[in-house]
Amino acid sequence: MSAHGRGHRRPTGSTRGSTLSLERLPPLPGALPPAVSATPLAGGDISMVWRVGLDDGRDVVVKTGPTDARLEAEGLEALAAAGAPVPRVLAVDAEVLVIDHVAGRGDPASFGRALAQLHQTTGPSFGWHRDNVIGPLTQHNDRDDDWPTFVATQRLAPHLEVLPGELSGRLRAAIDDGRLAELLDHRPAPSLVHGDLWSGNVLGWRWMIDPAVHHADGEVDLAMLALFGGLPPAFVAGYTEVAPLAEGAERRRLVLQLVPLLVHVRLFGAGYLGGVEQRLTALGW
Repeated sequence: MSAHGRGHRRPTGSTRGSTLSLERLPPLPGALPPAVSATPLAGGDISMVWRVGLDDGRDVVVKTGPTDARLEAEGLEALAAAGAPVPRVLAVDAEVLVIDHVAGRGDPASFGRALAQLHQTTGPSFGWHRDNVIGPLTQHNDRDDDWPTFVATQRLAPHLEVLPGELSGRLRAAIDDGRLAELLDHRPAPSLVHGDLWSGNVLGWRWMIDPAVHHADGEVDLAMLALFGGLPPAFVAGYTEVAPLAEGAERRRLVLQLVPLLVHVRLFGAGYLGGVEQRLTALGW
């Protein structure tokens, strides 16, 4: 999901479209009031998402898709516990997630500070207590105390098979001969990260949605946002006000961007291979 719609005002009256949407709306989990209106929301790549008006006057977002909705709920709750600006989870079961409908705008500098503050929350090691998902794919999260090893085994190795032989060989060689480890080993803390922080999962520079949480180098979130959306100067200023970037961050970003690019090759095809090749070449690999 990458859009919630805008504003909280519900259309008056019952339109045919709303009626049809209600007919397609899955049963809501928990003890929520009945739904009285439903409007499909655009922007999701793999899930069906609705803005739903409840009988008690609240507007909520209802999401259903091919993966276990409880994994996303767990991620949202972990981010909320760390103080991140995310919608509240209202109800969830394996198939359906219901969260607050959120709206309003913030600013890049404040969002940068909020993200840096999130990254101050750390875990015992890199990874997560179980695998979760990135889009419709399994995100492997076996814990490791060594960041370069985690990136190699849990983030790159599961997707190397999607690369043509020449590109796969170049990346495998950098893993095997230690160049990957040498570049990434700047002793980062295992920060709590959103994990899928592209521009579509940032609403109005105020809210984060659709996480793929785990503990990682906080530079993971910056790399993803830079790749798919960009880093406004005000955002960078806000982030570095709280957490200055370690030396070499821009070069490490090239490696960290390989991970979402490989995911996109797997999901959307060869159009993303050029981005992989560009980064390997820029790294001299």
